[in-house]
Parts: sequence; structure tokens; C-alpha cells
Amino acid sequence: MTRYLISFDDGAMTFSEEELPAIAEAAHEVVRAAKEAGVWIFGGGVESQQASIVDTDGTVIGGPYPETKKVIGGFAIVDVPSREEALEWAARFADACRCAQEVREIGFDPEA
Repeated sequence: MTRYLISFDDGAMTFSEEELPAIAEAAHEVVRAAKEAGVWIFGGGVESQQASIVDTDGTVIGGPYPETKKVIGGFAIVDVPSREEALEWAARFADACRCAQEVREIGFDPEA
């Protein structure tokens, strides 16, 4: 099987605070379904905060990079047999979270 990163941009979830509990429950339902299907690897929301960039020499600077316009707001990693199935899971997350999802294949690493 192949692993896919399903993610959305920080700030993409544009709804009121009052809607948050229902949206969180809908997203958790999709996570539970992915776990029951045996495709869930890991995922979660990414806190909105200043990123730190660690350079090759170990120097730590504030981030994200100035040219970065978008950062990840949340993600899921699924292990599925095809890109089509990854897109199906992404559609379920898009519906639950009320925002578009990006799907990218994660390169295979035999050491991981």
C-alpha cells in the first residue's frame, strides 16, 4: 500500500466558533472510520504559531520562510492501495472540515 498526506491550509477553515464542536465531531467520525478501515496512520491539527526554521548548521531562525504564503493547518496520513482511495478519504475530510484538502503521495523509504 502507499501512504498519502491529506492536508489543508491554515486559515482554510472559515466558520464561526459556534460551529466548531459539530465540525470537530464530523472530522473525528472520519478519523474513526479510517481507523476501522485500517488505513489511518497519524494526523492532527497544527497550532497556528510562529514556526522555527533549523538551518543545516543548526542555527534556529523564525519562520516560516518569507516567501511562504500558506502553511499546513492540519493533516492526516493514510495508507491505502491507490490514489483514488486517498482522494475518497480526502473528500470525506473536506466535507467534514468544510475546506478543500490537498493530497500528496509520500515517497517510500524502506528505513521508515
